[in-house]
Amino acid sequence: MRPWIKYSLIRLSIFVVVLAVLLVIGMNPFLAALVAAVAGFALSYIFFRKIRDEVAAELAARGTKPLAVRNVDTDAEDEALDRLD
Repeated sequence: MRPWIKYSLIRLSIFVVVLAVLLVIGMNPFLAALVAAVAGFALSYIFFRKIRDEVAAELAARGTKPLAVRNVDTDAEDEALDRLD
């Protein structure tokens, strides 16, 4: 499983569990969602550093890939269109 999917599922699971607990004890839904979001962020930041670093490495690798090389046909078509104008 890709690291960003795993990390997102973990954070979402933490959010849902904390939100459910807070709603069961009768907290205001808006405040419960806010607290659950902060708790999900804090817990994932503290306890899931390895997965977060994997996600960062994957995103960095994706950003350093070279752009697709244009083929000769595309360049020829662009030149032909430029000549028409």
